[in-house]
Amino acid sequence: MSREYVLRPFKASRELRIDYAGELNTQQLEAVTAPPGPALVIAGAGSGKTRTLIYRVAYLLEQGIPPERLLLVTFTNKAAREMMRRTGELLGGDLSGLWGGTFHSIGNRILRREGERLGYRRDFTILDREDAKELVQACLDEADIDVRATRFPKADVLGEIYSLAINTNRSVAQVIESQFDYFRGLTASIEEVGRRYAERKRSRGVMDFDDLLMLWLRLLREHADLREQYQRRFQFILVDEYQDTNAVQGEVIDLMAERHRQVMVVGDDSQSIYSWRGADFQNILRFPERYPGARVYRIEANYRSTPEILSLANAAIAANVQQFAKALTAVRRSGTKPVLAPCGDAHEQAAFVAQRILELRDEGVPLEEMAVLYRSHFHALELQLELTRRNIPFSITSGIRFFEQAHIKDVAAYLRLVTNPRDELAFKRLTRMLPGVGGKTADRLWRQYDECGPASGRAVAAGLQACVAMVPKKSEVAWTEFAVVLSQLEAAEVRRQPAAMLSLVLDAGYGDYLKAQYANYRARLEDLEQLTGFARQFGTTEDFLAQLALLTNVEAEEERPANKDTEQLRLSTIHQAKGLEYQVVFVIMLCDGLFPSARSLNSPEGEEEERRLFYVAVTRAKNELYLSYPFLRATARGDGAAMQTVSRFLREIPADLMDEWHLHPDGEAGWRD
Repeated sequence: MSREYVLRPFKASRELRIDYAGELNTQQLEAVTAPPGPALVIAGAGSGKTRTLIYRVAYLLEQGIPPERLLLVTFTNKAAREMMRRTGELLGGDLSGLWGGTFHSIGNRILRREGERLGYRRDFTILDREDAKELVQACLDEADIDVRATRFPKADVLGEIYSLAINTNRSVAQVIESQFDYFRGLTASIEEVGRRYAERKRSRGVMDFDDLLMLWLRLLREHADLREQYQRRFQFILVDEYQDTNAVQGEVIDLMAERHRQVMVVGDDSQSIYSWRGADFQNILRFPERYPGARVYRIEANYRSTPEILSLANAAIAANVQQFAKALTAVRRSGTKPVLAPCGDAHEQAAFVAQRILELRDEGVPLEEMAVLYRSHFHALELQLELTRRNIPFSITSGIRFFEQAHIKDVAAYLRLVTNPRDELAFKRLTRMLPGVGGKTADRLWRQYDECGPASGRAVAAGLQACVAMVPKKSEVAWTEFAVVLSQLEAAEVRRQPAAMLSLVLDAGYGDYLKAQYANYRARLEDLEQLTGFARQFGTTEDFLAQLALLTNVEAEEERPANKDTEQLRLSTIHQAKGLEYQVVFVIMLCDGLFPSARSLNSPEGEEEERRLFYVAVTRAKNELYLSYPFLRATARGDGAAMQTVSRFLREIPADLMDEWHLHPDGEAGWRD
């Protein structure tokens, strides 16, 4: 007769070096000392998520788990280094055996060891974004596709399509259908270039960033012995910012944790805002389904914001159906209520924000402790103009101001050349946009054009006509279309109206250029449509261009080394502000169709993600929060002003949670009793 005898591991009593109960609040302590098994930690905004993870690692190590049995996955290497540094300081021990880093860095580490099973040597090369673009371009060049017959996507756009296909676990055709439907007729050719790109990478022994994830997943799927080896090695797996993981990352973690099921993921479903980059919100939402018996811990004590701001934040997210219910509670003392400031139009909104910023600055709030957040870059168009007029220094998180972006400068070049036919830079910028025209060809064309056009006092279109004989054969059709557009722009009834000129440029083919050139075509087109509406306020094209030049000159001065330490207001899209915090936050353009965006309202999922985005915006504020919207805004195509509907997100917030300010022309603010 055979019987089973269970060996239970002996554990001597341990004297913990860290006073966890003294260092953590009750909710943090519960998560940090969680018993074995899968665990989901819902860490609300400002609740000390990083602190919780650090102490969890320390706690496991103090329980006798060897560092090499832990895997810590973060979204930046900086975060991983910081966590391991702080854990080392807590324990004073050697953590060199602990594996910590981003998904990509850990994938690289495993593939260096095991990549030979997939036909890669250990010394494979990792392509950066520019390298990958060049390789895609080489595959496009050899694919024998007539890119002149249609606006075929550029290498950057193709790379984005292939990347999304991998990270969302979809086919290239599915990605095109859902996000690049304007390339639907080119699907077969795009797939062919993708096949060539994949084969070229294999034959050259190189990987791009997406391969570091996909090939790691392939190893785990296809090699059972290897899968078991890493499952045995990593007894405990911890994942940060789990709400931002994509389909591939979610499956990698599931396979790595399959044996021990000792996986703790930390995140906030209410801050999942990156679906457009491939993040899969369902990973965090369905974690308890994928890991039956998983414990869910909520950390809701907020150390960042006042109770008044948190009450508004809780109300703002309440309407979302797909979420883990939570209620942020404030550790800080009471402050002032958030302010709702309806404005007459976008210019009055800009004036209000600028004036209030100066008042707060006089009250002792540094400019760098204030931020203006918005859904899309074009929402801050009027504000950038107003801040420049008032000499309020500002920086933009992306590093590129609205008027500095390539597509803005492209369309402005059309207006510049018509206004000043001798503008060499505008001429060359426009000609280099044509197929087959590079720098040297643009130089030759300029010399011919200048001699036959501006130098002889003739119009732009006439000068272009004189260049036809020098135009490369592959550019002939595009050159003819280019000359026609310039001729139309020179017409007297159009020439004096900058908004009409911009509309003509968009209608005459620049939109097709955007499609081929940029993966975020729709966002850039929206920028240009808003620029067209903005241009209506200027009486002449010269005035409009002069204002753009003024903004450019101010920006150039601010970039000088001497001004590096200058105090600056922060302007940012909400996506780029995630993870940051400020004493004072302004959220602008809260109108339906702007925030939430019009496209998002096509589905309940889209609207819920926009509501999460609004939640992220308001939870950036520590002391004061200002929410504003204009009653009127110039139409995108520049044919008048339209009434705006206040954002549904504001309508969902009880009125008693906000103070409404009424703005008066004399600049005084009044409060509603």
